[in-house]
Amino acid sequence: MSEPGGPGQRPEEQWPPYSYPQHQPYPQQHQYPPWQPPVPPKKASPAAVVLVSGSAVVVILMTLAFLAWGYPGFLRDPDVKTLPGISPGGSATLASPTPTITTPSTPVALPGGRAPMPKRTKPLANPVTCAFTPDSGSPAPKKVALPPDGPAPSSGTAEVRLATSAGDIGLTLDRALAPCTVVNFLSLAKQGFYDGTSCHRLSVTAGLQMLQCGDPVGDGTGGPGYTIRDEVFPELTYGRGVLAMAKTNQPDSGGSQFFLVYGEINIPPEYTVFGSIDDAGLEVVDKVARGGIDQSKPGIGDGSGPPKIPVKFTHVTTP
Repeated sequence: MSEPGGPGQRPEEQWPPYSYPQHQPYPQQHQYPPWQPPVPPKKASPAAVVLVSGSAVVVILMTLAFLAWGYPGFLRDPDVKTLPGISPGGSATLASPTPTITTPSTPVALPGGRAPMPKRTKPLANPVTCAFTPDSGSPAPKKVALPPDGPAPSSGTAEVRLATSAGDIGLTLDRALAPCTVVNFLSLAKQGFYDGTSCHRLSVTAGLQMLQCGDPVGDGTGGPGYTIRDEVFPELTYGRGVLAMAKTNQPDSGGSQFFLVYGEINIPPEYTVFGSIDDAGLEVVDKVARGGIDQSKPGIGDGSGPPKIPVKFTHVTTP
């Protein structure tokens, strides 16, 4: 490649003449600029103050909203006795996450008929030994005696009738499924524990269709002042017509709360099944389910809440 100036030739290099800098006189020592009074900082305008304050308030409110609703159950009572499944937060661990209670715009679809009752593939020993544990952390506005510890039969059934403001609900308690849970339920009923209590939670959500009852406090936090052991097994299934115990998300935390399944329900085999609902009782629960959720009352934030048609127990008839 040829350099500029023709082939084989280098352009004549030109150097600018060197010029020596002239010496400048040194500035006089210790001369400072005259003193000037400090200038006060400018005051922020009222509009700027309002803008900054408003932004801070918005950030604080957004942070609180995130903590309260960003994680289901973050600011909720961990001991609430609810059901689980689609994810009730709390006690029975029957389902929780939707942040608002909603009532379906169309009537609740009920499957009709009844689901087969679960059965143990391996029968329990007969009798079994029951034990009940006092629980000082569970609100118990109704004081009751603990059921008796000791042997209990694991065969046979017991017929119970719940007289309620919505109609009578017949139950068949099955000792082969959960003998100690049956002992507990009969003990509470005979002491009048359920009289005057109401079913506090109706869920009409697909996958969690049940009515929850048995809380003397009425908000899902109450119990009898003691806990009972879970009586579960891997083959447990839940469906229309099943009667089961509610509990917290901890094992062996049931007490007095139970739920009546009237439709579809998808929950793990962690809730003791101890009986079934008769046909007349299912019709009562169906009527309550069709009535929907009372949105004027607080729920637990998972799409469930108090039923519009009240279900208040007036008396429980036991053998």
